[in-house]
Amino acid sequence: MVAALPMYDALDELFRVIPTERARLARIARREGLGPEDALDCVHDAFCTFLKLAQRGGGQVGVQGKDAAATLATMVRNAARNKRRLHHLARPHDAIDSVDPSDEALSTETLITHAEEHLRLRSCVARLCDSQRAVVTLRMLEERDGEDVAELLGISRSHVDVLLHRAKARLRSCMLEAHSSRS
Repeated sequence: MVAALPMYDALDELFRVIPTERARLARIARREGLGPEDALDCVHDAFCTFLKLAQRGGGQVGVQGKDAAATLATMVRNAARNKRRLHHLARPHDAIDSVDPSDEALSTETLITHAEEHLRLRSCVARLCDSQRAVVTLRMLEERDGEDVAELLGISRSHVDVLLHRAKARLRSCMLEAHSSRS
């Protein structure tokens, strides 16, 4: 069991963690799809929440060292995901055709593998029924929100979610099938 720290020790612990963890915490928020300003806000919010928890605990907090860093990382990740959901931000991703063949860091084998994956995915998407293909195209490729897709297709938002869930399961299965048949 971790010994509880007095409030001033919680602040001291936070000051010990900030210099070593702030860049990692910002990277966590950025990987969740936030811009630099929003990522900084999430890190700041995590620091404030950490201190508020110490205050609520009667001036004590029960985390130190690596536990404090792990707790802050979880707080940042959750804050970033919530911010993305609240603002309907899609997680940024590279376009499927974004591999630059002139990049010397990529080997020929890597480029061939990427091209094969791309063709497999296109083949799997083509196998989806029309409604699932439309939802995948609008939600995942055009990054429209669920309400827009529902309105465009003339269906309910919950039906869009069901179609997307089923389409993802079929795509996953199709891609795994393609990988196992290739081996």
